[in-house]
Amino acid sequence: MNLQRRQFLRLAASAAALLALSRDASAQTYPTRPVRLIVGFPPGGGVDTNARLISQSLSERLGQPFVIENRPGAGGNMGTEAVVRASPDGYTLLFVSAAAAINATIYDKLNFNLIHDIAPVASIARAPNIMAVHPSFPAKTVPEFMAYAKANPGKVNMASAGHGNSEHVFGELFKMMAGADLLHVPYRGAAAALTDLMGAQVQVMFATMPASIQYVRAGKLRALAVTTERRSEALPDIPTVGEFVPGYQASTWYGVGAPKNTSVEIIEKLNKEINAGLTDPKIKVRLTDMGETVLIGSPADFGKFIADETEKWAKVIRAANIKAE
Repeated sequence: MNLQRRQFLRLAASAAALLALSRDASAQTYPTRPVRLIVGFPPGGGVDTNARLISQSLSERLGQPFVIENRPGAGGNMGTEAVVRASPDGYTLLFVSAAAAINATIYDKLNFNLIHDIAPVASIARAPNIMAVHPSFPAKTVPEFMAYAKANPGKVNMASAGHGNSEHVFGELFKMMAGADLLHVPYRGAAAALTDLMGAQVQVMFATMPASIQYVRAGKLRALAVTTERRSEALPDIPTVGEFVPGYQASTWYGVGAPKNTSVEIIEKLNKEINAGLTDPKIKVRLTDMGETVLIGSPADFGKFIADETEKWAKVIRAANIKAE
């Protein structure tokens, strides 16, 4: 019996060693075929634009096509679920955005848990939203806006691209911290909301940088502030909200994830190549032009960042009683 047990243990140890060698070899040769990068939003938006920039970099660095597959629906949840259900072999990846951290609380019944079912690979960049008003709006600064809103409670309309997106929750955080009584007006997409903002049909919007910066530069919108902790390189003369509302900070962000149980070796290889790509001056210039700041770090760094963002927005969403439509 002891002999049989020793033989079994030797076989088990040999099998484990072979498996480890197989995984190492797989990681060294990865990828050997095209890789899908799932984007949970339609083509053309900020998430898609960033994903295409990174997919091109990875294709060049790793010698295999990284193909964008747009799977829009349910605020990005359709794309996330597709990756959760995919094989953890490194050939299906998720382009993660701030929406994923927000969705974790807004949607009551999801078929996945972002933090447990998606393995963090690498962060890409973060960017502010712009607190923007029509040029005819009487407030030219954040303090003036706060004074106007308090003098006209419930009469200042705050536009967003829909319930529960970054524009909405960033605005709700401002309302809580600044004590401003703003009326949320959701639209079906950022284009319609920005059109009405430029037509002075609504008064303010915490608009994403890629969608609104061109209108700010053209003078069609007035930027009162950016939402990140630091000023944006793209709009260096525009103050932050936090300069007037201490502690306020909100940002959109992007990164890459993989199905849980994807091998550590593949995740580390992807992280290394993504981080190397982000040091490319051409990519840094493109991101800066979109108002973004490169966010380089380890998979663990990105995992902590996602967890912190999920916890932060959960508090805001519950306090404001925001629900997905």
